[in-house]
Amino acid sequence: MDLEKQLKEIEEFGNEHVGTSSDTPLRPDAFQLSEVEKIALIKEDVQNILNTLGMDLTDDSLKGTPTRVAKMFVQEIFGGLNPKNKPKASTFDNKYKYGEMLVEKNITLYSTCEHHLLPIVGKAHIAYISNGTVVGLSKMNRVVDYYAKRPQVQERLTIQIVKELQQVLNTKDVACIIDAKHLCVNSRGIRDIDSSTITSEFGGKFKNADTRREFLDYVKFDTEF
Repeated sequence: MDLEKQLKEIEEFGNEHVGTSSDTPLRPDAFQLSEVEKIALIKEDVQNILNTLGMDLTDDSLKGTPTRVAKMFVQEIFGGLNPKNKPKASTFDNKYKYGEMLVEKNITLYSTCEHHLLPIVGKAHIAYISNGTVVGLSKMNRVVDYYAKRPQVQERLTIQIVKELQQVLNTKDVACIIDAKHLCVNSRGIRDIDSSTITSEFGGKFKNADTRREFLDYVKFDTEF
């Protein structure tokens, strides 16, 4: 097979963004290696990539890059893969009997597209209706951050956030909307710098059109101070 045909097949396969389940696809042995062992292996892989590209890793600006990238992958941008980093599920009784919708909007979101390993940057908007249990406001931000810090697709991320909060709050009445830019679209391929992607997941009462509309109205509400 000639090189041109090989490159075409690679490109066609690379653009096949096939969805799987709402669970992050992890192997059963995903956590047999320690973080230190993973960093050491990834460091070697990054060195190989940069060497293959022709970069001079003896240059002062580059010689620390493989280690920095490896640590970033394991401990930062993909830290949400490790269950030990999952936010603790601290909930409280709704003693003040607040029975209306609670909305946490404009939660800053940084994730990584699992198809090209390029950034996803956007905002998440979350709402729930208490059935007797409430959660600290920062917990919703932490849930978003935890599930975002892994190779992701936006649809899965949206579902995972809702499922986690449904479990924590013991209610189906949870909703999430994400509006994000994907650098795999904005900076490569079609290079459309203005487009963004919106996904939503509505559970329980949020499947009702009026409740869903109320949530959407809150998201659009101007809250600048």
